[in-house]
Amino acid sequence: MHASFHFYDYQSLAVTSMTLQLTLSFSLCHVSGLSLNMAHKLVQVTLCLWVFTSLLLPSPTAGLYRVSLKKQRLNLNRFKAARIAMSGGGMLHNYGSSDGEVIPLKNYMDAQYYGVIAIGSPPQNFTVLFDTGSSNLWVPSSKCYFSIACYFHSKYKSSRSSTYTKIGKPCEINYGSGSISGFFSQDNVEVGGVVVRDQVFVEATREGSFPTFVLAKFDGILGLGFQEISVGNATPVWYNMLNQDVVREDVFSFWLNRDPSANEGGELVFGGVDPKHYKGKHTYVPVTRKGYWQFDMGDFLIGNNSTGVCEGGCAAIVDSGTSLLAGPTAVVTEINHAIGAEGVVSAECKEVVSQYGDLIWELLVSGVQPDKVCTQIGLCVLNGTRYMSGIKTVVEKENMEGLSAGDQLLCTTCQMTVFWIQSQLKQKGTKDTVLNYVNELCQSLPSPMGESVIDCARISLMPDITFIIGDKPFKLTPDQYIVKMGEGITTVCVSGFMALDVSPPRGPLWILGDVFMGVYHTVFDYGNLEIGFAEAA
Repeated sequence: MHASFHFYDYQSLAVTSMTLQLTLSFSLCHVSGLSLNMAHKLVQVTLCLWVFTSLLLPSPTAGLYRVSLKKQRLNLNRFKAARIAMSGGGMLHNYGSSDGEVIPLKNYMDAQYYGVIAIGSPPQNFTVLFDTGSSNLWVPSSKCYFSIACYFHSKYKSSRSSTYTKIGKPCEINYGSGSISGFFSQDNVEVGGVVVRDQVFVEATREGSFPTFVLAKFDGILGLGFQEISVGNATPVWYNMLNQDVVREDVFSFWLNRDPSANEGGELVFGGVDPKHYKGKHTYVPVTRKGYWQFDMGDFLIGNNSTGVCEGGCAAIVDSGTSLLAGPTAVVTEINHAIGAEGVVSAECKEVVSQYGDLIWELLVSGVQPDKVCTQIGLCVLNGTRYMSGIKTVVEKENMEGLSAGDQLLCTTCQMTVFWIQSQLKQKGTKDTVLNYVNELCQSLPSPMGESVIDCARISLMPDITFIIGDKPFKLTPDQYIVKMGEGITTVCVSGFMALDVSPPRGPLWILGDVFMGVYHTVFDYGNLEIGFAEAA
């Protein structure tokens, strides 16, 4: 309450200051007008009216509340660990849907951008990750005794806050290979100079996954997703900012500074956008499903060539909680091949190409639908009959009962082979050329161990990658999608893309993390349920 009082008092001072400026400006205009001839008076009056009007009109940045973001340099070992976690099932975050479906989305091990908030009266400061891919606020509790991670981070002490309210309801937030558990509490939370009263949050008493939270630069996470995915249906901080009328507009925006030598990591703006953060105009697309900030993306291009995977549209999620660009394995494999990233030579992949490549070609040329090819050649089965469900490596367990791991792998490999051949057929390649190309792709399959190191000297030779969003191209150059770690002779270059396969109808799915958000200023418009992208300044 004390902090809240000072906030509103500051606004009163600002209004008083503006009144004083108006009075002085009007007086000066009046005095000056007496000493000029009529022509000059008209000019002076016009100038006075302009000054008077400009003082009355709010500044484009008035009413904006800012959180300065710090940036953590990516570490190669942590980056690889993040890729391993996601490729192996990763951090599964409950989407909150009626069927309890989960999507492998995030693990926070590669998170880079974070800022400071305060909880309680007097305020206790915490460094948090502002995450559009989750919706709860949690910080370590002073009652966290048995998790090593808690001893490396700031802990909330309810006994020291005069505005604390006990709730005590237990909860657990699962991310798959990492989770936190604790109980709900209520207190005032200060974000970017704004005090949000009576905010429900989680005091974490246990933090799982040793490397994820022990090594993290942040103490906790402040979710900026929708309440639909909030554990315990807790009202998110952003919702309470709106409910308590502390922001001017139902909008927040991210500007991420991709300059590795800059001291300023970026800025999160609540209540609108800062025109200094972007160039041109934003392209807006509607939110298609509340939960994550999800929208429909169009085609995906490598160089000037369509991959074909998103011709009918793909779901995409904008996620400030990850640095990665994640997409279907088949497409990431083609990207790896195009940029020369090292992968895993897949024996199963080469086996399918050598034994079934000709047959797959003939079936596709004869007009057999791509989703029926692997069924007809006998590499995919379902409940004793043949199985086909689109390109994916993550499949529903109930649909795959009775299949060995080897059968599933051959089925998946066949599906990718069909996709690659079909894509090349559209470009009118000859059979020998296409099968040789597909055989090369087998050597570029994303490594489950995260080994995607590339030759830094080849960056200038790599193709641009383009996402079609709102019927407009959003291009990433090699310098923008290749992640550099280290300095000088120790510099290591790593592909910013990783594989993520999500089953239809939810997939195919793309995750656009900090690599994308650093290039394109991103607006999250809650009032109109839209997401906007513009070139970052």
